Parts: sequence; C-alpha cells; structure tokens
Amino acid sequence: MEINSLKTNMKAVKWGMLLAIFSGAVNAQSLEDYVQEGLKSNLVLQQKNVSLQQAQQSLQIAKSYFLPSVNVLADYTSGEGGRNIAIPVGDLLNPVYTSLNQMTQSDAFPQVENVKQNFFPKDFYDARIRTSVPLINTDLYINRTIQSQQVMLKQYDLDAYKRQLVLDIKTAYYNQVAAEAAVKIYESALTLVQKNVEINESLLRNGKSLPANVLRSKSELERVNAELNSARNQVRNARQYFNFLLNRELDHDVNTTSSLENIPFATDTSGLVNNREEVQMIKTQQDINESSLRMSQLGRLPKVNAFLDLGTQASAWKYNHDSRYYLVGVQLSFPIFQGFRNSITIRQNKLEIEKTAQHLNNTNRQLELAATLAKNQLQTTIQNYQAAQEQLKSAQSYFHLIEKGYKEGVNSLIEFLDARNQFTNSQLQRNLRQLEVLTAQARVERETASYSFEN
Repeated sequence: MEINSLKTNMKAVKWGMLLAIFSGAVNAQSLEDYVQEGLKSNLVLQQKNVSLQQAQQSLQIAKSYFLPSVNVLADYTSGEGGRNIAIPVGDLLNPVYTSLNQMTQSDAFPQVENVKQNFFPKDFYDARIRTSVPLINTDLYINRTIQSQQVMLKQYDLDAYKRQLVLDIKTAYYNQVAAEAAVKIYESALTLVQKNVEINESLLRNGKSLPANVLRSKSELERVNAELNSARNQVRNARQYFNFLLNRELDHDVNTTSSLENIPFATDTSGLVNNREEVQMIKTQQDINESSLRMSQLGRLPKVNAFLDLGTQASAWKYNHDSRYYLVGVQLSFPIFQGFRNSITIRQNKLEIEKTAQHLNNTNRQLELAATLAKNQLQTTIQNYQAAQEQLKSAQSYFHLIEKGYKEGVNSLIEFLDARNQFTNSQLQRNLRQLEVLTAQARVERETASYSFEN
C-alpha cells in the first residue's frame, strides 16, 4: 500500500515537472498583453513621452518666429531741469510788434518773452502697436531644422527605452514563471520527504528501522521546508518587480498558467544592428551638429526685419488728429567684427562633428559585439538546456532504482536521500536552464532590435 502511494507521488512529481516547464510560447498572448500594458503604463516611459512632447512644443515655437509678432508698447515721460536751449522769440518779434503797434495806433501786438526749452519732455506719452516680421534671417530656418531633429532624437530615445522595457518585462515574467516552477518542484520534493518520514516512523514502530533514520528524515524535511520558503519568497519578489514595471499594485496577481509539454525555442537571431535606436540617435545628433555648423557659417549674412508702428503721442494725455501717427521701417543687422567668436564657434562645431563620427563608429562596433555575444549566449544556453534534460532523465531513473532498492532494504536511507536530492536538483537545473534560454532569446531580440512595436 505504501509502495503504491510512493508511485502515485512519483507520478505527481513527474507531471509537476512537466507543468513547470515553460517557453517563449508559453502563454504568449498573455505575455504580449503584459508587454503592451507596460508600454502604456510604465512611469519612466511616461516621463520620456513628456520629454518628447516638450520637444514637439519647442518645434512649434521655432516655427512661430516666422509669423509676424504684434505688441502693444506705451511710454510716459515727464521731467524738468537739466539741459535746455534758449529760443530768442522776444528778441526777434518784439521790435516788429512795436512797429506794428505804432503804425496801427493800438496795442494789438503784445510783447513776448524769450523761451527756454528743456530737453526733458513734460507730461508726454507715446502709445503704439508695433508689428514686426523677419524678412531675412537664416538663424530662424536652421533653428527650425534643429528643433525638428531634436524631436526625432527624443523619439529615438523613447523607442530605445521601449525596447529595454520589453526586455525587462519579458525577463521579469520568465523569472516569475521560473520561481513558481521551483515552488512546485520543492512542494513535490516535500511530499516525498514527508512520505519518507511516515515510512521510517512506521518501520520504527514495527522494529524494522532505527531512530537515527527517523531523525535524519525529519532533518531533511526541515531543510526542504526552508528551501520551499525561500522559493516562495522569490515568487513574491519576482511578482512585485514585474508589477513595478507595469506600474501596478505590487501584489497584483500575475497570470503565468501554462501546461505545454513541448518546448519550442526560437532559433531565428536575425536582425540588424543598424536598426538600433542608439545608432539612429547618434546619427541624428550628427545632423544637429552639422546644422549648428551651418548656422555659424551663415551667421555672417545680414539679417533684415521690417516693422510698422500705429500709435498716438502727445502731452497732457491729449488725443486728437494731430497726435495719431504711423511709422514704417526696415532694420538691417550686419556683423563686421565680433572678436573672432564666430570663427572659433565654427571650429568647435567641426570638432564636435568629428567627435560624433568617432562615437558613431565605436557604438556600431559595440552593438555588433553585443549582438554577437547575445547570439553566442543563446546557443550556449540551448546546449546547456539539452544537457540538463539528459541529466534529469538520468537522475529520475537513478532515483527510481534507489527508491526501489530502499524499499527492498538493499539501499540505505542516505543513498535514498542523495538520489532524491539529485532528482530535485536536476529539476531545478532544468528549470534554470530553460529560464536562461528564454532570457537569452529576449536579449537577442533586444540587441538586434527585432521586436516590432506594431504588434
């Protein structure tokens, strides 16, 4: 009866091991849903989206400089004292007025005094609406181009983080599944150890075993219990980190149900390093540097602006036909000498372009190396997984033989526990190796930029 019970438990271990197996296709739809959820809700991604929107607004500001600007300007000034100018109105007119009075025998022409006019205006206001528009300004055109390139730079930065986030989400998901599989393995092992304790206690009661065997079995039971507790803690940690990436409550449930017995691994490692957003970011930065150089080179050209003022000006807040005016003008700015600043800036721009080109070349080499190493790692993990499968088969067969011999009294308790430990460790190794394969696949997908955001 006890032997049949052990065989039943062994079958449960076998099926538990199969259920613990997972792959890139395990619950693929659910995993893809999680990826899409993370791409929508991740906090860092939301911050980078804000940065992209800021760059787009900066582009709109750059475009707005081509439109006319209209401003209301108003001045009020009033002062006394200071310099003045003497106007001899009385000296000029009084002799004439005297002669006229004598000729007309009247006082129709009174005497006037000389005038002193201060330079400061007295109670004077000037209110106007100024409309200005740039006619010739190369800086505005190039600045618009630079801001457009900045938008592209932010977009590539956003996409680069998206790819890293996809890798992190998939890795966290695989860790979650692996941790749950480890719990199942330890639970199955715990069932075997508990049964072994019961058998040894039964044998001891019947005088067919030693107390040392019972104590050794119980010690093994406590050890497996401790490992099971650690595995359950790993599940909690993996789930909380996964939910953190998705910006959810840390203890939110994660659907990792799977029941596949076959383990298909993707061997397609195609993908171009040139598709990496990091490369596109450096190329865009190179374009920005070239635009800055062109701006500096065209800085020697004149800049022409036109303006129109419609306003009124008078003293004592008078407003009438005489106070109203309009003023049209064109302004020309032409740099002649600025302490060689522009020439130095041009040399700096050229050096920056050269540095960016070197950075691009180095980054290409680094990314190619990273992609190659990731592909090599994937091949290695697949080989290790296949070896772990064979090891598990051998450990399982060995455990069956030792378990049978232990029941027949041929093998000792130590041999039985050692075989059981090998079997459990082989299950854990297979679980770990499969986790390594899936993580390596996700790494290759990241390094080759093969994940499509149009999924």
